[in-house]
Amino acid sequence: MSDSSRKRRLAEVASTSLNVLTMGSATTTDVSHKIRLLLKALLAEADPLKELQSVKTTVRALLEICKNGEYWDLAREEVTLRQGPGPFLQSPGTLHACPPARGDEAPLSPLAEENLDAAAREGTVGAVVPLLKQACGSDDPSSVNPPVEVEELERDICFLLGLLAIKVAHQQAICKAGALRTLVALNNAIKDRVRGEGGVPHLVALLSSVDPKVQRAVAGSLRTLAFKNEENKALIVALGALPLLVQMLHAEDTTLHYEAVGVVGNLVHSSAPIKRAVLEAGALQPIINLLSSPCPDSQREAALLLGQFATEGEYKFAIVQRGAVAPLIEMLAHADTQLREMAAFALGRLAQNADNQAGIIASGGLLPLMDLLESRLGNLQHNAAFALYGLSDNDDNLIEFVREGVVQRILACDMIVQPSRDCVAKTLKRLQERLRGRVLAQILYNMQGAGGAARARIAVALAALTTPDSPSPAANRVMFLEKRTVHVLVDALTDPHTPGDLQAQAAASLMRVAEACGATSPLPLDPEPPEPQRVYLGPQYVNSRVESDVTFQVEGRPFYAHRIALQACSDIFRSMFDGHYRETDASVIPIPNIRWEVWEATMRCIYCGSVAVPPEAAQELLAVSDQYMLDTLKRLCEAAIAEGLTPDNVSAAFELAEGFNAPDLAKRCVLFCLAHHAALVAAPGGSRAGYAVAMQRMAPRLHAALAEHIARNADAAAASAGAAEAGS
Repeated sequence: MSDSSRKRRLAEVASTSLNVLTMGSATTTDVSHKIRLLLKALLAEADPLKELQSVKTTVRALLEICKNGEYWDLAREEVTLRQGPGPFLQSPGTLHACPPARGDEAPLSPLAEENLDAAAREGTVGAVVPLLKQACGSDDPSSVNPPVEVEELERDICFLLGLLAIKVAHQQAICKAGALRTLVALNNAIKDRVRGEGGVPHLVALLSSVDPKVQRAVAGSLRTLAFKNEENKALIVALGALPLLVQMLHAEDTTLHYEAVGVVGNLVHSSAPIKRAVLEAGALQPIINLLSSPCPDSQREAALLLGQFATEGEYKFAIVQRGAVAPLIEMLAHADTQLREMAAFALGRLAQNADNQAGIIASGGLLPLMDLLESRLGNLQHNAAFALYGLSDNDDNLIEFVREGVVQRILACDMIVQPSRDCVAKTLKRLQERLRGRVLAQILYNMQGAGGAARARIAVALAALTTPDSPSPAANRVMFLEKRTVHVLVDALTDPHTPGDLQAQAAASLMRVAEACGATSPLPLDPEPPEPQRVYLGPQYVNSRVESDVTFQVEGRPFYAHRIALQACSDIFRSMFDGHYRETDASVIPIPNIRWEVWEATMRCIYCGSVAVPPEAAQELLAVSDQYMLDTLKRLCEAAIAEGLTPDNVSAAFELAEGFNAPDLAKRCVLFCLAHHAALVAAPGGSRAGYAVAMQRMAPRLHAALAEHIARNADAAAASAGAAEAGS
């Protein structure tokens, strides 16, 4: 393009930009139209760097719209001073690189927010990011553009992206456009250039200025220069900045100590030697003092630093001794999410020391950490999970986990990410392994001395920590039977006045105990092996005249049978045929009140050792099995009825089991009620009080089943241990 054409093109662009900026009222529609015109002009450039002046004019016009005039003047100065040309991106892991806005910075006005949204919606990011990449790569020595001109374009684009990135909704678009790699390279190049041209010594010298504004500005620059730049970090320390920064940590001016702690944070990041040098310079106590600063940003940076210092073994205890725990615990309840996150992080690092673990619990840190674990924020959850994992590595703390109801709250937590779930699982396993000896005895003592809901919650926690493998069978007998933990849980279950959450926890706990001791094993569907005294003639002889020596009359029809098979399977039939009953010599024996299909199924079970129990006939067959003492048939009926249990029929099934002496079915009904507490309470006509009353009827069966299995397991374990000892 000739010089005259270039001048003409520049005049057109300038005219377009001026017209855009002076269009009437700034409604959302007007702003969108302005932005579309500017983007159209920008994209019309075939080679933007050859038309640099017109491109700069267009980008500057876009920038002015997004800045919305005076609303952004102060913000621009602050971002340029603190961050260089890079945008302010809020993302995990960049706490040092991009500090949040302070109170003395300009707020985002409603009109500016609308302008930013319009710019993002019209595709500004997609238009300027490729231009930024091209500008950053334009170091051709033959270029007609002076470096300063290109740098001005880079600066304006970076500032424009920085304004857009203030809204989290636009950050993803910037990342997807591939801007981050260019922005990082641009920032690192500037940092290296500052060092290469001798700027760092002058900045460090200015830390001694008596003007607080200069100190603040210099510290902000050093903070940016030190971020992820090892050469700059080493140089800043070598030039003697640490003593001056430590002095600033003591400043009452919050803006000064915030900048100072930010510099220190970036210096120690991933550098163990600098971390030790910072501590040797006396930074520990002032940083601990900043936990109580009125500036939340300073508090957050201080908490993060203490978490990093806690990796040095000798400082874990010193941090606690110097008073860090109480303010960190107080920060766990702060409204600022990042502040809570950093406090949990620091406490998690400190909790890797045994004495600190007990001290954090004693200072009241357990429940606030548990509250964070129940949040729906991934970083908060994970830091809280790590801290709780550390606190669980202490016998004395287990008592508090149990007494405060933390165990059951951990079990109920819905963790967002897999690493947090893994950490929680390890915490529970650690607690389970410590439930023995002195610790278990102390918890049981506390339970016996507690009253009401507190006692029940301890019992719930003990059940929650019980697995098939832990505690030992002998410990389970002591815990659940001798110390009556089962009774405590059943009392909570059957008391109509028990709070709803505690009643549900008691039901779940008793179910967990049943699972741990093996009481929930399915009812056997297969018949027992034939006993020697039984005679199974086979299906071909069911209702067969062949060799028949007795006939039953069922619903007016003859049913042919064989005494040898009947006498071998039931004492009732033996008495009938060998005793002094009228059926002994009768040729036809009437069977009243039993349907033909039911009687046929009964005989088939006698002749074959098994039978398919139709669900619609299961109750009748159960009644027949009880009447004639047919154990195999009863077991099959119990299993069939148990398979069909629902919230609507479980009470009737339990009454049926009690009426016909079917203990396995009764136990299955009790376990069903434990496992389906919520459904039973929520069913039509259901309630917590109604559930409690229903469980009162079932409680004896529940006690008996659990006692039987717990005692059996303990006896078996003792016998096995005795045999092993004898063998050795």
